[in-house]
Amino acid sequence: MLKPLLRHTGIAAILMRDNVDTDQIIPSREMKRVSRDGLADGLFAGWRYTAPGSRVPNPDFVLNRPENHAASILVGGENFGCGSSREHAVWALKEYGFRVVIAKSFGEIFHGNCIRNGILPIALPAKQVERLAMAPAPVKLQVDLEQQTLISSQDPDRFISFEIGAFAKRLLIDGLDPIALTMTQQDQIEAFFSDDAARRPWVYSAG
Repeated sequence: MLKPLLRHTGIAAILMRDNVDTDQIIPSREMKRVSRDGLADGLFAGWRYTAPGSRVPNPDFVLNRPENHAASILVGGENFGCGSSREHAVWALKEYGFRVVIAKSFGEIFHGNCIRNGILPIALPAKQVERLAMAPAPVKLQVDLEQQTLISSQDPDRFISFEIGAFAKRLLIDGLDPIALTMTQQDQIEAFFSDDAARRPWVYSAG
């Protein structure tokens, strides 16, 4: 069961780079576990640390700036999350503490992986993203998934609307992945198999 996401308020870290791929989000050398845990330290490792394999923070990288240490929203450029289908990229973002990623556009598979793992991906027109990026730090955003709006603390009187599919919205608000969504129909599933076993017992007989 995922943590439901109805509304979220948090600090936004601004990473205005285009074509940030999944290997940049988490390099393959950082994927030393078979589980989805323990990946946060490897998030953006190629930029976040001073050298490959090092854990010495690069002070110039956005996540290492003091005002962004508690960031839970990430703002990026075009085609964020492109490249491979590496789901570890989303797992690393989630474990670090990100609940929302805002970008001009997303890699298609990355976008789907976000939704299945409880992260809200918001695609906005370039001018709106750039407006958020140009605001003086720290930038605090209020995201309302139910109303599909967000507000910046730098411009509190201006609502920004965003689009999201109805299915994705339900998964995020209810805290469901596709398997958990299927299991909400468990009573109907069990009733079907019980009825089917009565009609076709030979299908269920061992051997």
